[in-house]
Amino acid sequence: MRIDSAALSHEGRVRTNNEDAYCERPREGLWAVADGMGGHENGEWASAAIADALSMVVIPQPFEEACEAIADAIHGANRRIWRQAEQRGTQMGSTVVALFIRDRRFAVLWVGDSRAYLVRGGMIHQLSRDHTQVQEMLDRGLLSEADAQDHPMSHVLARAVGVRDDVEVDVIQDEVEPGDIFLLCSDGLTGQVEDFEIGEILNLNEPDPATRKLVDLTLDRGAPDNVTIITVAVHEPTLLSFVEPAVTVNP
Repeated sequence: MRIDSAALSHEGRVRTNNEDAYCERPREGLWAVADGMGGHENGEWASAAIADALSMVVIPQPFEEACEAIADAIHGANRRIWRQAEQRGTQMGSTVVALFIRDRRFAVLWVGDSRAYLVRGGMIHQLSRDHTQVQEMLDRGLLSEADAQDHPMSHVLARAVGVRDDVEVDVIQDEVEPGDIFLLCSDGLTGQVEDFEIGEILNLNEPDPATRKLVDLTLDRGAPDNVTIITVAVHEPTLLSFVEPAVTVNP
């Protein structure tokens, strides 16, 4: 398969620093977004620790072993952030969502509320499930979908990397189909742009313009948070398994 990807991160209209970070390794089939928390340099440090860990992890050839190595890298980043927080006498942490593609299989690994989407056959599907207190209340039937929309605790995380000495990483796996479009993002996007709008833009554009349009739309709507997006498009098989990303932008 031929895979094109694009990544873009922006601090938004309100914040003066960017606590998001991302990892893009198209040749190895690995992409990830991390959204730090803890304020200013603490959040930046936490998300960067995850991006660094995933940038450096050695990925074995067997698919299952590769997924385990990626999860281990997240666990390693969790321990590193936890120790750093203890040294600083503060709390810091980060979300993470990672996409791994090899041959005709993919895996999504995540902690927190940064999301993974898949557009297939013109329809958008959320692959990840938010680790938030509101989502947990929804799952238990304690809250309706309508009440959850504008709930004051909608962004309170139930799980994050670095806030405890250990963390559970959720993983899903499935088959890849030509024409699939994946999107990873921080909640700076999903807080301002509806899922159907994301799907429409991804359906009509290649990764580079799609990513730019989504960031621009977020900025047009005020962008109170940092926003980071990675778009990954899978094309019909060619002699090349992977190519360089269509564009990688570091504003």
